[in-house]
Amino acid sequence: MQYLTDRFLLRTRSPDTERQVGAMPYALHKKRVTFLLITSRRSGRWIFPKGSMIDGQQPWETAALEAFEEAGVEGNIGRQLIGTYRTIKKGPMVRKVVEVDMYPLLVTHQHTTWAEMKSRHRHWVLLPEAKRLLSDPVLAGLAKELGQSLVASHYPDTAVINI
Repeated sequence: MQYLTDRFLLRTRSPDTERQVGAMPYALHKKRVTFLLITSRRSGRWIFPKGSMIDGQQPWETAALEAFEEAGVEGNIGRQLIGTYRTIKKGPMVRKVVEVDMYPLLVTHQHTTWAEMKSRHRHWVLLPEAKRLLSDPVLAGLAKELGQSLVASHYPDTAVINI
């Protein structure tokens, strides 16, 4: 029953929908794109870093800060939106829809300690594993689009294979 309620919530537009921003941390290695996933604090699902907008910051700046706090990485954040996905934020007494705008983050430094290291795990993965671990199919699709775009632009002599 809860599954049907969540599906209905995700398809319904509401003024109560919360907006967030997220970073999709990645690295290029041997003509392949790897993505950095983290676990959510409540459910332990694999996700990308995300959070609420910070007043006075551009969306991509907030996304980069979330990646630093939640995953302990820094790098070059893209200002071009990858895409948006909708998810359900589940609390003890409430369920609400959150729309998350995702920005690419080329990781240049990974810290050994970071703000949320005691409450999250992080894991570098190739695209097939990212698609398997991410529970949201739209988010997995955004990772696939970014991965294919990066391979095509950085390695033009390499074929992009749909996986």
